[in-house]
Amino acid sequence: MVIDGATTTVKVAHVRLCHSRMLFVRAYPRETQEMVFDAHDKALAFFGGACARGIYDNMKTAVDTIFVGRERAYNRRFQQMCGHYLVDPVACTPASGWEKG
Repeated sequence: MVIDGATTTVKVAHVRLCHSRMLFVRAYPRETQEMVFDAHDKALAFFGGACARGIYDNMKTAVDTIFVGRERAYNRRFQQMCGHYLVDPVACTPASGWEKG
């Protein structure tokens, strides 16, 4: 992006509902856990509620360890956020972008 005349790298949170395909996008200066938490807060306010299941890419801000298949060790803060919103996190298979909806 160009911000105040300077080229700046940004990270984009992209949330899409699977059934309706409704989309929410928000840019951030860097990818941090705070970005993930804020993006969820803003997206769920935009959608008017939370889904029971969230399909997630294997972002380092949420996943500590990738096991075989869809098994993941999510970090404690990400699990707390999912518990707060009552969202069951489901991980995508690495290099399988079509699984994200």
